[in-house]
Amino acid sequence: MLLKINGTEIAAYPATFQPTVMDLDDGDATVRTANGTLNRSRIRVLRQIDMTWGILTAAQISALLQSMSGVFFDFYYLDIMSGKYETRRMYVGNRTAPIALSKGNETLYNALKLTLTER
Repeated sequence: MLLKINGTEIAAYPATFQPTVMDLDDGDATVRTANGTLNRSRIRVLRQIDMTWGILTAAQISALLQSMSGVFFDFYYLDIMSGKYETRRMYVGNRTAPIALSKGNETLYNALKLTLTER
């Protein structure tokens, strides 16, 4: 699988890649009636992608995080619904603080986790 951010292949591939297809509903028009029937007004269908990485070098984690530093960016990936490669405009949520390990003169990071959500 090929993954790109703003047209450039990512610095390191994730150990886990979990896409989710999400429905976005109109908060005012989507309601349950007194008898429990759902009246739903779906606005659009979005993608959300959870990714985690194993051990990364300082250069790899820096490159990954810098590639996602913009408010929004283009993410190219294999979409689970269409079965084709697509580019979607995404933003990144919280990036968990990975555990830093020292190995000689090199610092290694483990367990970077983040979520991309379609704009």
